[in-house]
Amino acid sequence: MTTRPARAKGDLFDPACPTRQLLDRIGTKWTSMAIKVLAGTAPGEVRFADLRRQMPGVSQKMLSVTLRSLVQDGLVARRVEPTVPPRVHYRLTDLGLSLETPLAALRAWAEEHMAEIDHANAIARAGAVDSEFG
Repeated sequence: MTTRPARAKGDLFDPACPTRQLLDRIGTKWTSMAIKVLAGTAPGEVRFADLRRQMPGVSQKMLSVTLRSLVQDGLVARRVEPTVPPRVHYRLTDLGLSLETPLAALRAWAEEHMAEIDHANAIARAGAVDSEFG
């Protein structure tokens, strides 16, 4: 029987809080995109180059950094084929797959409310222009 580590309650307002640090890592657009792409192929694997093609705008370095963090956190598994050049494959772990649901909800919220956010930004920009000339 395996036991899970005890849950420690964090303090989100403390910069040293592990929960805050985890939220910083999983709250990036690249993490959200990588999880979405990998979840779409679960339980299968995706090669690095294919992942990069499906994430427009991500640099090779940023994708490498993102995947390294996800592997370190146990959200993604990495498999290397010993070929020349090596073929690197990624897949979501069960823990990583459990992250897709809350990230999908956040993406859906953003899509649903984008018009309202755009409208609020337009008003704020107009107010900033008015205050500069007022």
